[in-house]
Amino acid sequence: MKTFEHIITVTPDDIDELNHVNNVVYVQWAQEVAKAHWESLAPREVQKKYIWMVLRHEVDYKGQAVEGEVLIAKTWVAWSEGVKSERHVEIRNQKTEKILVAAKTLWCLLDANTKRPRRIERDITSIFQV
Repeated sequence: MKTFEHIITVTPDDIDELNHVNNVVYVQWAQEVAKAHWESLAPREVQKKYIWMVLRHEVDYKGQAVEGEVLIAKTWVAWSEGVKSERHVEIRNQKTEKILVAAKTLWCLLDANTKRPRRIERDITSIFQV
């Protein structure tokens, strides 16, 4: 499996009333790093044929981040079967390497034109394999 990393710097907009990153922001980052991974690997013609839709997020919050901290979001696809694919995301503090969030997201592949579920074929699975 091919992993992908993305650097995030916590901004004032990411902070909630408890003075740390809001839990919804972590979910947004998980989606953003997944999209960036897809766009970095999938050829343009494949990206035009398919889109991904979230079916389920499972998020474990293990620590907190505050404004100004630099984080590393790491993602990889664990498996794909039928129309579904499971992606993992870890968000770590860059300095301490402590995992702040561990997430699993179940995605569904859709045909970009019809918006109907589409079986994940070799043209997709080969993109994420080592």
